[in-house]
Amino acid sequence: YNLCEDMLVLLTILFLFVCGCSSGRHIGPRQMNQFPSPMADAIRAHERIEDGEVPGVSFALHSALSKPVHVYFADRVRESQQVDMLVHFHGAGYVARRAVYDSRHPFILVVVNLGSGSAVYEREFQSGPAFARLIERVRDAVSQRQSTGIEIRQIYLSSFSAGYGAVRAILKGRPAVIEGIALLDGLHTDYVPPGRVLAHGGRLNDAKLKDFVDYARQAMDGEKRLLITHSEIFPGTYASTTETADYVLDALGLQRHPILTWGPGGMQMLTETRANGLTILGFAGNTAPDHIDHFHGLPAFLKMLLDQ
Repeated sequence: YNLCEDMLVLLTILFLFVCGCSSGRHIGPRQMNQFPSPMADAIRAHERIEDGEVPGVSFALHSALSKPVHVYFADRVRESQQVDMLVHFHGAGYVARRAVYDSRHPFILVVVNLGSGSAVYEREFQSGPAFARLIERVRDAVSQRQSTGIEIRQIYLSSFSAGYGAVRAILKGRPAVIEGIALLDGLHTDYVPPGRVLAHGGRLNDAKLKDFVDYARQAMDGEKRLLITHSEIFPGTYASTTETADYVLDALGLQRHPILTWGPGGMQMLTETRANGLTILGFAGNTAPDHIDHFHGLPAFLKMLLDQ
């Protein structure tokens, strides 16, 4: 009986195999916008910054962009008429405020949240004057509250996830005014042809990476500062942050250096590349909490950027 049962199962499998091969059609998996990770990580700590106020001045500015932006500066800014500005794209304002406060750097912080997807950020800054207008209106608003004129010395950008779309548009328009950039697990492009991954003969749309490579080259030469972090998340239908980081490294003739050490908030660093003002760091993890780790690591990553 058991032998007959086994033979029946074997014949059924052979029948299905023959039918599938003789149909002349290849039936593949249905295409998705992004392949969700089935993993649930319980290895890393995933420490989070608490939502709380830090000493200083915070206010909303409603006239600079299509959505309100949030401005913050610590008390130390009141002691100087020459300050720097950090514009952060995408993510809760309290994390960015904590990063600026802990840096002890004379920053005016501007937090920009425009919605989901990199396209909303890129469209907002495709107009050349949009970024300049944002800087001017923030400076004027702070000067009014300080009752004295404020001079912006240097401008830094930081972005998490989809916020890189704004950075790409700004680099295309006015890269010279940007002193430093931190891209936190958020540098993507599409595949060519669309949806065909590298393993299946696709390639990266390098036109969307050109301005980042140019800026990375300036950082490598010591003229700018650029910090790129990436996880191991594989979206599947567009290029991962690992693949874009590899592209930047290859374009500059640089190599990854394996390393195993702890990063911010219990992150696990796997690779690093440092060349003057350029730093590219690879971290373990392919889950949503691993992605969010990069944003909550902003206080540590901002210090790294300033120390380059």
